[in-house]
Amino acid sequence: MEQEELQTVAFQIILHSGSARTSIQEAFTQMRNGEYREAEKKLEEANEEIVAAHKSQTELLQKYSHGETITVEIIMVHAQDHLMNVMTLKDMAEEMIHLHEKVDNK
Repeated sequence: MEQEELQTVAFQIILHSGSARTSIQEAFTQMRNGEYREAEKKLEEANEEIVAAHKSQTELLQKYSHGETITVEIIMVHAQDHLMNVMTLKDMAEEMIHLHEKVDNK
């Protein structure tokens, strides 16, 4: 795999992960305001972006599994870091919606 192609994949992962993070941050704001259905919609948007990022990652892994040599660059490490962090943040946000609703219903 050429360096330019690898960088393109890395930037796709970063782009989609960043968009997901923005949606998650908006969901946190909506949670604080008691707007839980809107927060859930934002988390759905975030999930769509995560799926897109994961698709780019999966294509790369498939090439590797078919024997293509892939030289890991720092930008790919950065991209993977973004994706993993945003996936964890989304999981936490989903739990927080339930906690906020539980507290509001008491």
